[in-house]
Amino acid sequence: MSNRLSSVLVKLVVLSVFVVPGPGGCSSGGSGGPSIGGTTGNSGTADTAGSSSGTQFWRSVASSADGTKLVAVTDEWVTTGGYIYTSSDSGATWTQTGTQQYWTSVASSADGTKLVAVSSDNVTQDGSSVGGYIYTSADSGATWTQTGTAQFWRSVASSSDGTMLVAVASGGYIYTSSDSGTTWTQTGTPQEWRSVVSSADGTKLAAVAGGESYAGYVYTSSDSGATWTQTGLWQEWNSVASSAGGTMLVAVTYCDDGYIYTSSDSGTTWTQTKSLQDCWYSVASSSDGTKLVAVVNSGYVYTSVDAGTTWTQRGTQQNWGSVASSADGTMLVAVAFGQVSPDGSLVGSGIYTSDDSGTTWTDRQ
Repeated sequence: MSNRLSSVLVKLVVLSVFVVPGPGGCSSGGSGGPSIGGTTGNSGTADTAGSSSGTQFWRSVASSADGTKLVAVTDEWVTTGGYIYTSSDSGATWTQTGTQQYWTSVASSADGTKLVAVSSDNVTQDGSSVGGYIYTSADSGATWTQTGTAQFWRSVASSSDGTMLVAVASGGYIYTSSDSGTTWTQTGTPQEWRSVVSSADGTKLAAVAGGESYAGYVYTSSDSGATWTQTGLWQEWNSVASSAGGTMLVAVTYCDDGYIYTSSDSGTTWTQTKSLQDCWYSVASSSDGTKLVAVVNSGYVYTSVDAGTTWTQRGTQQNWGSVASSADGTMLVAVAFGQVSPDGSLVGSGIYTSDDSGTTWTDRQ
């Protein structure tokens, strides 16, 4: 059995567990990659994220600073892979773009023009796994250019102007770019990297290792990724977010050690918050670090308006996978993985938006 198929079968088993009950150094060249048109194949505009949005395995979502331009990516469902979807009206309508890939993460510049997305895997005709690539767009997702090298990419982040990028590979290294993804530099050490985040100017970075089955530490950099400092506790870190200045950080851990941690000194020290232990899956921050939002896999959305000191439960119970915030923390967008029904189909996935800091949510599927 191929590694890819094994991974898919494992994911099906995991998803079946998360059924919602009744009542989260060296330089690698990237230029010369093929340009991928976003208006070919099955691309098109729909009132929602495609007529099949309910059967999408939504993986990651990102937002422009004002919350009007959104981008979301889908991962595999069985063995088909997914697409990139963009919106220019705060999630009211969506356009399918890019090519079918096993997308894992996406990031956006402040104005929503420059986008970067990563895929974890490509499956060859003989069924073997060869890793995925990094894809960049300079026209809000209309067209995409392949860059980087084949890796099992896990997460990607961008500076506010889209020039400084950082990406992490599962079981691999950290890679940084200072030219909007044209070329990449390998840095850090091999880890089971899970999530990465950047300050607005791209100088302060934070990355976490761990996830559902592994444990690791938080790593921070104040020189655009040239050097890294290990910090935090040995945990199953799942996601990290940052204020625009990179001083205020928030990170979440998964299930067995599932808590929310905040830092007000760029990750030097951390404070555990939210006594409720849960399977935290993703977290996002406003530009000043005071408004936070976190989601639970097979749980709820939680928001904070005091930099994580207190939290309020929001939304409905879903298999939440990713969340993003506008700069002022007012416009939020969250995506749900969905779950496996008894007949083997995927149900309950979708995109949800809020224009009141998470008090109310609109189902966009």
